[in-house]
Amino acid sequence: MKLIWGIFKRDICHATRNVIAVIVSMGLVVVPALYAWFNIAASWDPYGNTKALKVAVANTDKGYKSELVPVRINVGETIISTLRANDQLDWQFVGRDKAIDGVKSGDYYAAIVIPKQFSADMMTLFSANIKHAQLKYYLNEKINPIAPHITDQGATTVVNTIDKTFAKTIAQVGLDLASNVLRYSKSPQMAQYMENLNSNLNTMVSTLTGASQQVASYSQLLGSANDIVDSTNQLLQSTTVAGKQAKNTLKQGKSGATSLTAAGKSITSSVNTALNQASSALDAVANKTDKAFDTLGKDSAEAAQQLKTLSDQVAESQSVYDTYLASLQHMRTSVEQLPDSDKAKQPLLDAIDREITLLTAAQGDTQKLAQRLDNASKQITQSTASAAQSHAEIRSQITSAKQSISTVRDDYSANVKPKIDALASSVSTLISQTGNVISQLSGTTDSLNDVTSNVGTNIASIRSTLDGIATKLNSSATTLNTLITAMNSSDNGAENSNELKSLTTSNASTLSTLISAPVALHRVAVYPIANYGSAMAPFYTILSIWVGAIILCAMLKVTISDREKAHVLGLGDTLPRIAGPSGPGNASRWGLQLRHEYFGRYTIFLLLALLQGTLVCLGDMYFLGVQANHALQFLAVGWLAALVFSNIVYTLTVSFGDIGKAIAVVLLVMQVAGSGGTFPIETLPKFFQILYPFLPFPHAIDAMHAAMAGSYGNEYLLDMVYLALFLIPSLLLGLVLRKPVIRLNNWVSRNLESTKVM
Repeated sequence: MKLIWGIFKRDICHATRNVIAVIVSMGLVVVPALYAWFNIAASWDPYGNTKALKVAVANTDKGYKSELVPVRINVGETIISTLRANDQLDWQFVGRDKAIDGVKSGDYYAAIVIPKQFSADMMTLFSANIKHAQLKYYLNEKINPIAPHITDQGATTVVNTIDKTFAKTIAQVGLDLASNVLRYSKSPQMAQYMENLNSNLNTMVSTLTGASQQVASYSQLLGSANDIVDSTNQLLQSTTVAGKQAKNTLKQGKSGATSLTAAGKSITSSVNTALNQASSALDAVANKTDKAFDTLGKDSAEAAQQLKTLSDQVAESQSVYDTYLASLQHMRTSVEQLPDSDKAKQPLLDAIDREITLLTAAQGDTQKLAQRLDNASKQITQSTASAAQSHAEIRSQITSAKQSISTVRDDYSANVKPKIDALASSVSTLISQTGNVISQLSGTTDSLNDVTSNVGTNIASIRSTLDGIATKLNSSATTLNTLITAMNSSDNGAENSNELKSLTTSNASTLSTLISAPVALHRVAVYPIANYGSAMAPFYTILSIWVGAIILCAMLKVTISDREKAHVLGLGDTLPRIAGPSGPGNASRWGLQLRHEYFGRYTIFLLLALLQGTLVCLGDMYFLGVQANHALQFLAVGWLAALVFSNIVYTLTVSFGDIGKAIAVVLLVMQVAGSGGTFPIETLPKFFQILYPFLPFPHAIDAMHAAMAGSYGNEYLLDMVYLALFLIPSLLLGLVLRKPVIRLNNWVSRNLESTKVM
């Protein structure tokens, strides 16, 4: 503590050594206060000095006059008269062109132009086509960011004044009319009119009730006729459905018969062609086989080759059988589509199956022939002794194959084809005849169905209309009965008359004013602030204290020279050489530690910062007259803010040098934008809302507001505690993290100095 006190005493002596030093020291205390006072005074009552804002008003309203309202009405002139008595803004009454041009040139902040049809549009309230009367509002938004909002308020005031005046006039006319009606209702003529009206109304009730009952009877009679039509319609619908089902079945049968006929024709042609080709091919094979065995004695190899070739040709002829089998299968599929009730279906299927069996057997004989030819070609190359036997077997197999083909052809011609032709012809004839009958029946039922459907629909529509008429007639009769009861009730009439009389005999002007503005806004201020300057004082005061801390670090040295260290330690004018290069901590072996240097030099910073805070707070309260319900609390906020801010800026400068000063300026800019001092924090971007709790400005400003207008619960104490907590990271950096930061700062300083510019 002795070393810290020694550093502080020498700093005080140096700061007051001459007049210039004293003047500079005083300037360091006064400048932040001047910064705050100028800003607070400039914004003391901006919304109370709007009388100098020029707003042009141009009236081009032509007025309104009609047969219904014989008096000429000009709402625009009424607006002008009202605004001449209004001193909220500096109203300039000029022509339309001058008003618009003045807004563009900046002579006027805004302009209100009353259009030609303004009165006529307002009077459309009494017509079927209501139009909203519109004022044209021209605004120059580039002159000033706040002025548009002030002039907007003035324009809104004009609109509200017009609305209230118009509503008041209408209410006044209505009350006068009601008063005249009340006087007329007490005359003898009105009593006679009421008696005649009562008699006529009773007659109308009887007539409406009888007509309603008669219409209801007609509706019930039509309902009975509609039931008969519905029964007939259901019978016709069942007949139509049956006819459609039969027609669909006949269409399926006709399709099957057509397919069957086409398949029969195709197969007949393919059978003759295929079987004739197969038979001719076997004859050719027989001739070639004979020639092959005839050449056996001359050249057995040549004979074997010829037999092998014949075997391959016979094997290739299998495709003819495959084609024929595919055709038979297609025809069988077509026959299966015929109805099961057809007696010729199953015999035809049996004949086709037998034909498929015979054709398969013929295909097998052909395959055996190909195999025998292949075997014979192999045997004669080995031995010619069995050639005669092989020749005989091959000829026998050829004969068997030709017989199988003939059997297939004969069976098809005798059994299958006649049945197909006969079946297709009979089915086609039957389907055509039956189809014609069903088509005629369907057409007849459709026609009858349309007729009955239309009749039913028309009857339902007529009944609905009649029921609606009967309901409306009954409703009208009930309404008239209610009206007659109300007219005959002398008590209610007297009561209503008394209410109307009391209403019309009241002050018409007062009532019309109440109707035009039924709701009045009563403002109740919670923690009231005297004026706008007082409301902005915490922001500018806290801001000036931070600026003062930056100025102190910019003007005063934060490091202690070796000579000062030697004097404090009592070592003369210089430190011994063993102390090493000049810098923080080089006198630690003689007891002057880094913490002593930190607090020793910071003491004068703290003293000047407290003087800054005291001066600016006292000036706010007693020079400017800023509201402060709790003066001591107001001063305490200034002192704590001076302590915290000066320590933060001092620590940054001691630790990082000039870079620390730059960081302090950056923190200042961030807090000006994100402290919520001018606009609510909820209106700022999301980034500032997240950053808000981690800045010292908001807590200091909130604490000063609580000191000015009052605190809710422990609001003031909590904000002071939150503000004081910012000393913890600042002292942690200045005392604990100082050594590694010193090395980093020295490295940065050497690199900056090497540039010869920084």
